[in-house]
Amino acid sequence: MKKEKAVSMGKQPLLKKIKKNYALLLMLLPALILVIVFSYIPMGGIILAFKQYNYQDGILGSPWSGFENFRYMILSNKLWPLTRNTLLYNVAFISFGVLFEVGFAIILNEITRKHFKKVAQSMMFLPHFISWVVVATIMLNIFGDHGVLNNILTSMGMEKFNIYNQAKEWPIVMVIVKLWKSTGYGSVVYLAAIVGISQEIYEAAKIDGANIWQRIFRITIPCLKPTIIIMVLLAVGGIFRGDFGMFYQLVRDNQILLQTSDVLDTFVYRSMMSTSNMGMSAAAGLYQSVLCFFTINLVNFIVKKVDPDYSLY
Repeated sequence: MKKEKAVSMGKQPLLKKIKKNYALLLMLLPALILVIVFSYIPMGGIILAFKQYNYQDGILGSPWSGFENFRYMILSNKLWPLTRNTLLYNVAFISFGVLFEVGFAIILNEITRKHFKKVAQSMMFLPHFISWVVVATIMLNIFGDHGVLNNILTSMGMEKFNIYNQAKEWPIVMVIVKLWKSTGYGSVVYLAAIVGISQEIYEAAKIDGANIWQRIFRITIPCLKPTIIIMVLLAVGGIFRGDFGMFYQLVRDNQILLQTSDVLDTFVYRSMMSTSNMGMSAAAGLYQSVLCFFTINLVNFIVKKVDPDYSLY
């Protein structure tokens, strides 16, 4: 009896908290259900990576194959190039993305003319709402064999330049296109953080004679440090996952460009469509997830050692 009373007394504060905040918990419920249904329940499909899947027997009935699906990826000599491409592309996207997003957020914050500021923000946000299919079409019409650029070059008596035959230049092309499409939208978080900085600090700096560059490097950027670290940590969590829409739509099945533009996500899709081997596709997806898991934990551990206040957990 005493134990039951102790247990009930221990549970009482929690029940009171739930009763007190039931409205907030109900508001959280749809998001919680969404995460469970689309993030946790599908994790059961991990077993496909260790099975020789066939449609007749289904997921549970298909025979086990052990690590054969992973063995195929290793022996095909595609694992390292795909991992390297995915990692290097994402490192470039994160590095240049933070630099450009913070830079444009600071520039927008320093603009004093309201009408020009609104127009500039709208023009920066516009590329984010353009689908990768449209972006790929625009690029093809400009840089393709019969695109605008080659029509201009031929009219001037110069040789054609088809970027779709130049594999070495595509990493630069990918980074530029990614920055063009995502910088405006990504700068919103940093712009909001800048707006949250107390104006009294800037006014005090002006009184002390600080110019605009000193205010940016001594006030704005240091105050943005926590936001930058959090955003980088969140981005690192998907560092081994490529933007499928971008890589697939821009490159498609161009075998010339695949050596420098193929990533794990597009490989999984192509292997699935060409061989219908769900086991191999699931193995590649599991490989990505494990790498992302260890990477985010490693980076968070390092940040926690340097400054615990900036770590995610």
